[in-house]
Amino acid sequence: MQIAALGSGNFYVSRFKGGLPGAGWDKSAPMVEISEKAGAKAALEGCQKIHRQSPTLGKNPPKGADVLVGETIDPALLKGKGGKGILSPPAQSVKDYGDFTMHLEFRLPYKPKSPLSSQDRGNSGVYLQNRYEVQVLDSFGLVYDRAHVKVKIRSDPRQWCGCFYRFKTADIPMCLPPLAWQTYDIDFTAPRFDAEGKKTADATITVLHNGVTIHNAVNLPKGTGIGGTRPEVPRGPIIFQGHGNPVGFRNVWILER
Repeated sequence: MQIAALGSGNFYVSRFKGGLPGAGWDKSAPMVEISEKAGAKAALEGCQKIHRQSPTLGKNPPKGADVLVGETIDPALLKGKGGKGILSPPAQSVKDYGDFTMHLEFRLPYKPKSPLSSQDRGNSGVYLQNRYEVQVLDSFGLVYDRAHVKVKIRSDPRQWCGCFYRFKTADIPMCLPPLAWQTYDIDFTAPRFDAEGKKTADATITVLHNGVTIHNAVNLPKGTGIGGTRPEVPRGPIIFQGHGNPVGFRNVWILER
Protein backbone atom coordinates (compact mmCIF):
# COMPACT_ATOMS: atom_id res chain seq x y z
CA MET A 1 0.00 0.00 0.00
CA GLN A 2 1.10 3.56 -0.72
CA ILE A 3 -0.71 6.63 0.62
CA ALA A 4 -0.19 10.08 -0.86
CA ALA A 5 -1.52 13.27 0.70
CA LEU A 6 -4.00 15.26 -1.40
CA GLY A 7 -4.48 18.21 0.95
CA SER A 8 -7.64 19.24 2.86
CA GLY A 9 -7.49 16.01 4.87
CA ASN A 10 -7.80 13.70 1.87
CA PHE A 11 -5.49 10.86 0.85
CA TYR A 12 -4.85 8.75 -2.26
CA VAL A 13 -4.67 5.11 -1.16
CA SER A 14 -3.22 2.52 -3.58
CA ARG A 15 -3.06 -1.21 -2.86
CA PHE A 16 -0.56 -3.18 -4.96
CA LYS A 17 -0.84 -6.92 -5.57
CA GLY A 18 2.24 -8.97 -4.72
CA GLY A 19 4.22 -6.20 -3.00
CA LEU A 20 5.36 -2.64 -3.53
CA PRO A 21 6.65 -1.36 -6.90
CA GLY A 22 10.14 -2.74 -7.40
CA ALA A 23 9.62 -5.19 -4.53
CA GLY A 24 7.15 -7.83 -5.70
CA TRP A 25 4.35 -5.87 -7.38
CA ASP A 26 2.99 -7.89 -10.33
CA LYS A 27 2.22 -4.71 -12.35
CA SER A 28 -1.52 -5.29 -12.25
CA ALA A 29 -3.85 -2.34 -11.71
CA PRO A 30 -3.66 -1.16 -8.10
CA MET A 31 -6.86 -0.91 -6.07
CA VAL A 32 -7.28 2.83 -5.49
CA GLU A 33 -9.55 4.85 -3.24
CA ILE A 34 -9.62 8.47 -2.12
CA SER A 35 -10.22 8.65 1.61
CA GLU A 36 -10.40 11.15 4.41
CA LYS A 37 -8.03 10.71 7.33
CA ALA A 38 -10.25 8.23 9.17
CA GLY A 39 -10.59 6.05 6.09
CA ALA A 40 -6.87 6.10 5.43
CA LYS A 41 -6.18 5.10 9.03
CA ALA A 42 -8.69 2.25 8.74
CA ALA A 43 -7.00 1.04 5.56
CA LEU A 44 -3.73 0.77 7.46
CA GLU A 45 -5.10 -1.56 10.13
CA GLY A 46 -3.10 -4.77 10.15
CA CYS A 47 -0.40 -3.33 7.89
CA GLN A 48 3.29 -3.05 8.70
CA LYS A 49 5.03 0.21 7.80
CA ILE A 50 8.00 -0.25 5.49
CA HIS A 51 10.78 2.32 5.53
CA ARG A 52 12.19 2.12 2.00
CA GLN A 53 15.67 3.41 1.38
CA SER A 54 17.74 3.25 -1.76
CA PRO A 55 20.57 0.70 -1.52
CA THR A 56 22.84 3.19 -3.33
CA LEU A 57 22.17 6.04 -0.89
CA GLY A 58 25.50 7.48 0.23
CA LYS A 59 27.43 5.69 -2.53
CA ASN A 60 31.04 6.83 -2.53
CA PRO A 61 32.60 8.27 -5.68
CA PRO A 62 35.20 6.02 -7.32
CA LYS A 63 38.75 7.14 -7.95
CA GLY A 64 38.92 9.72 -10.71
CA ALA A 65 35.31 10.87 -10.42
CA ASP A 66 34.34 14.54 -10.54
CA VAL A 67 32.51 15.32 -7.28
CA LEU A 68 30.14 18.15 -8.16
CA VAL A 69 28.39 18.13 -4.78
CA GLY A 70 30.14 16.56 -1.81
CA GLU A 71 30.53 18.09 1.62
CA THR A 72 30.49 21.37 -0.28
CA ILE A 73 29.73 22.47 -3.84
CA ASP A 74 32.92 22.59 -5.90
CA PRO A 75 32.83 25.88 -7.88
CA ALA A 76 35.52 24.49 -10.20
CA LEU A 77 33.05 21.82 -11.31
CA LEU A 78 29.59 23.28 -10.75
CA LYS A 79 27.98 26.69 -11.12
CA GLY A 80 25.28 26.65 -8.45
CA LYS A 81 24.26 27.61 -4.95
CA GLY A 82 23.41 25.75 -1.77
CA GLY A 83 24.62 25.05 1.72
CA LYS A 84 25.90 22.17 3.88
CA GLY A 85 26.54 19.96 0.89
CA ILE A 86 23.07 20.39 -0.62
CA LEU A 87 22.59 22.00 -4.02
CA SER A 88 19.55 24.17 -4.74
CA PRO A 89 18.86 24.27 -8.49
CA PRO A 90 19.29 25.81 -11.00
CA ALA A 91 22.90 24.78 -11.58
CA GLN A 92 25.21 23.71 -14.41
CA SER A 93 28.43 21.74 -14.61
CA VAL A 94 31.51 23.70 -15.61
CA LYS A 95 32.80 20.82 -17.75
CA ASP A 96 31.21 19.08 -20.71
CA TYR A 97 30.83 15.29 -20.58
CA GLY A 98 30.59 12.53 -23.18
CA ASP A 99 30.20 8.94 -21.90
CA PHE A 100 29.83 8.72 -18.13
CA THR A 101 28.48 7.03 -15.04
CA MET A 102 26.66 9.40 -12.68
CA HIS A 103 25.28 9.14 -9.15
CA LEU A 104 23.06 11.75 -7.55
CA GLU A 105 20.69 12.02 -4.62
CA PHE A 106 17.64 14.25 -4.49
CA ARG A 107 14.95 15.24 -2.02
CA LEU A 108 11.46 16.40 -2.98
CA PRO A 109 9.38 18.87 -0.96
CA TYR A 110 6.11 17.97 0.74
CA LYS A 111 3.40 19.95 -1.11
CA PRO A 112 0.06 18.21 -0.41
CA LYS A 113 -1.99 21.20 -1.57
CA SER A 114 -0.48 20.96 -5.06
CA PRO A 115 -2.57 18.48 -7.07
CA LEU A 116 -1.14 14.97 -7.29
CA SER A 117 0.25 14.52 -10.84
CA SER A 118 0.73 18.28 -11.34
CA GLN A 119 4.07 19.83 -12.29
CA ASP A 120 4.04 22.02 -9.17
CA ARG A 121 4.72 19.05 -6.92
CA GLY A 122 8.48 19.43 -6.59
CA ASN A 123 9.29 19.86 -10.26
CA SER A 124 12.94 19.70 -11.31
CA GLY A 125 15.06 17.53 -13.58
CA VAL A 126 18.56 16.53 -14.62
CA TYR A 127 19.51 17.40 -18.20
CA LEU A 128 22.33 15.23 -19.52
CA GLN A 129 24.43 17.18 -22.05
CA ASN A 130 21.66 19.82 -21.72
CA ARG A 131 19.62 17.62 -24.08
CA TYR A 132 18.16 14.56 -22.36
CA GLU A 133 16.09 15.12 -19.21
CA VAL A 134 15.51 12.62 -16.45
CA GLN A 135 12.51 14.13 -14.65
CA VAL A 136 12.35 14.84 -10.92
CA LEU A 137 8.84 15.20 -9.43
CA ASP A 138 6.76 13.96 -6.51
CA SER A 139 4.55 11.35 -8.18
CA PHE A 140 4.58 8.96 -5.20
CA GLY A 141 1.55 6.68 -5.19
CA LEU A 142 0.86 6.96 -8.93
CA VAL A 143 1.37 4.44 -11.73
CA TYR A 144 2.03 5.52 -15.31
CA ASP A 145 -1.02 3.89 -16.93
CA ARG A 146 -3.66 6.63 -17.22
CA ALA A 147 -6.47 4.06 -16.90
CA HIS A 148 -5.27 3.21 -13.40
CA VAL A 149 -5.04 6.79 -12.08
CA LYS A 150 -8.09 7.91 -10.08
CA VAL A 151 -7.39 11.64 -9.77
CA LYS A 152 -7.57 14.23 -12.51
CA ILE A 153 -4.38 13.92 -14.52
CA ARG A 154 -2.71 17.34 -14.51
CA SER A 155 0.34 16.49 -16.63
CA ASP A 156 1.49 13.82 -19.05
CA PRO A 157 2.71 10.70 -17.16
CA ARG A 158 5.91 11.00 -19.22
CA GLN A 159 6.53 14.12 -17.11
CA TRP A 160 6.47 12.22 -13.81
CA CYS A 161 9.38 11.09 -11.68
CA GLY A 162 11.92 8.85 -13.38
CA CYS A 163 10.63 9.50 -16.90
CA PHE A 164 12.45 10.86 -19.92
CA TYR A 165 10.55 14.10 -20.27
CA ARG A 166 7.63 13.66 -22.70
CA PHE A 167 9.47 10.79 -24.40
CA LYS A 168 9.18 7.64 -22.27
CA THR A 169 7.74 6.64 -18.92
CA ALA A 170 9.87 4.66 -16.51
CA ASP A 171 9.34 0.89 -16.52
CA ILE A 172 8.48 0.91 -12.79
CA PRO A 173 7.17 3.80 -10.61
CA MET A 174 9.94 3.92 -8.01
CA CYS A 175 9.26 7.36 -6.50
CA LEU A 176 9.54 7.40 -2.71
CA PRO A 177 7.50 9.72 -0.47
CA PRO A 178 8.40 13.43 -0.40
CA LEU A 179 11.16 14.46 2.03
CA ALA A 180 12.90 11.07 1.61
CA TRP A 181 16.31 11.12 -0.04
CA GLN A 182 16.21 9.26 -3.36
CA THR A 183 18.86 8.20 -5.87
CA TYR A 184 19.48 8.09 -9.59
CA ASP A 185 22.35 5.98 -10.90
CA ILE A 186 22.86 6.69 -14.59
CA ASP A 187 25.01 5.12 -17.30
CA PHE A 188 25.07 7.35 -20.37
CA THR A 189 26.67 6.79 -23.75
CA ALA A 190 26.78 9.90 -25.91
CA PRO A 191 25.68 9.94 -29.56
CA ARG A 192 28.36 9.22 -32.13
CA PHE A 193 29.28 11.37 -35.13
CA ASP A 194 31.48 10.85 -38.20
CA ALA A 195 34.21 13.21 -39.41
CA GLU A 196 31.63 15.33 -41.22
CA GLY A 197 29.50 15.72 -38.10
CA LYS A 198 26.75 13.32 -39.23
CA LYS A 199 25.28 11.25 -36.42
CA THR A 200 26.08 7.56 -36.72
CA ALA A 201 24.60 6.25 -33.44
CA ASP A 202 21.98 7.43 -30.93
CA ALA A 203 22.70 8.19 -27.32
CA THR A 204 21.81 5.32 -24.98
CA ILE A 205 20.97 5.44 -21.29
CA THR A 206 20.33 3.12 -18.36
CA VAL A 207 18.81 4.53 -15.17
CA LEU A 208 18.39 3.01 -11.72
CA HIS A 209 15.91 4.83 -9.46
CA ASN A 210 16.37 3.93 -5.81
CA GLY A 211 18.39 0.89 -6.85
CA VAL A 212 15.83 -0.51 -9.33
CA THR A 213 16.37 -0.44 -13.10
CA ILE A 214 13.68 1.78 -14.62
CA HIS A 215 15.29 2.28 -18.07
CA ASN A 216 17.55 -0.36 -19.59
CA ALA A 217 19.84 0.67 -22.48
CA VAL A 218 17.20 2.95 -24.01
CA ASN A 219 18.01 4.64 -27.32
CA LEU A 220 17.48 8.39 -27.39
CA PRO A 221 17.00 9.47 -31.03
CA LYS A 222 17.10 13.14 -30.02
CA GLY A 223 16.87 15.33 -26.95
CA THR A 224 13.77 15.27 -24.76
CA GLY A 225 11.44 18.15 -23.92
CA ILE A 226 13.02 21.50 -24.72
CA GLY A 227 16.31 19.64 -25.16
CA GLY A 228 14.89 18.21 -28.37
CA THR A 229 15.14 21.66 -29.96
CA ARG A 230 18.94 21.69 -29.54
CA PRO A 231 21.28 19.89 -31.96
CA GLU A 232 22.88 16.83 -30.41
CA VAL A 233 26.57 16.97 -29.49
CA PRO A 234 29.29 14.48 -28.53
CA ARG A 235 29.92 16.33 -25.25
CA GLY A 236 27.77 18.68 -23.19
CA PRO A 237 27.10 20.01 -19.67
CA ILE A 238 24.92 18.62 -16.90
CA ILE A 239 22.01 20.91 -15.97
CA PHE A 240 20.06 20.78 -12.72
CA GLN A 241 16.77 22.38 -13.61
CA GLY A 242 15.21 25.05 -11.40
CA HIS A 243 11.45 25.60 -11.44
CA GLY A 244 11.05 27.52 -8.18
CA ASN A 245 10.45 24.33 -6.17
CA PRO A 246 12.60 23.64 -3.08
CA VAL A 247 14.28 20.50 -4.42
CA GLY A 248 17.67 19.54 -3.01
CA PHE A 249 20.55 17.55 -4.57
CA ARG A 250 23.48 16.03 -2.73
CA ASN A 251 26.29 13.48 -3.26
CA VAL A 252 26.52 14.18 -6.99
CA TRP A 253 29.48 12.68 -8.83
CA ILE A 254 30.38 11.78 -12.41
CA LEU A 255 32.94 9.31 -13.69
CA GLU A 256 33.80 9.71 -17.37
CA ARG A 257 34.21 6.51 -19.37
